[in-house]
Amino acid sequence: MRVIQTDIPDLMILEPKIFEDDRGYFFECFNQGMFASLTGSSLQFVQDNHSHSRRNVLRGLHYQIQQPQGKLVRVTSGEVFDVAVDIRRSSATFLQWVGVVLSDKNRRQLWIPPGFAHGFLVLSETADFLYKATDYYAPKFERCVIWNDPSLAIKWPDTGDIQISSKDTLGVSIRKAELFQ
Repeated sequence: MRVIQTDIPDLMILEPKIFEDDRGYFFECFNQGMFASLTGSSLQFVQDNHSHSRRNVLRGLHYQIQQPQGKLVRVTSGEVFDVAVDIRRSSATFLQWVGVVLSDKNRRQLWIPPGFAHGFLVLSETADFLYKATDYYAPKFERCVIWNDPSLAIKWPDTGDIQISSKDTLGVSIRKAELFQ
């Protein structure tokens, strides 16, 4: 597995080694020892999630104010533009964001440590988005920053009519959000 650094040192793109021939391909998508070695994280994953969405669906920007989740995300079918925003007040990269295209073609994964708001926009007809989480989903601690907050200035791809859930329309600006110290 190869690590590709992003503009935020804690966020890492992980690119697996693919073994491919005329029969198909094989790759190891997760190995706890290798993950710890590459990322320096000793966190363990406790929950796996699978999201299936149609083109132009935008999910996020989600986070949990308590029980923050680190996420290892990837796409098994389709393509998404994945975004992570550093919402740790004590971080040198506070309020900076990184956007990465993840797809079934590039097979890349993004490691998002606890303390980031996360969201994605589906670029393909449909997409299957999988993520491993380091803590359990806790609805009472879930928060949402509005995806198009002008102060964050996230450069989402222009895909036309964005579709978001009614819950995500209630997202707040980063200035009004509860954030991490």
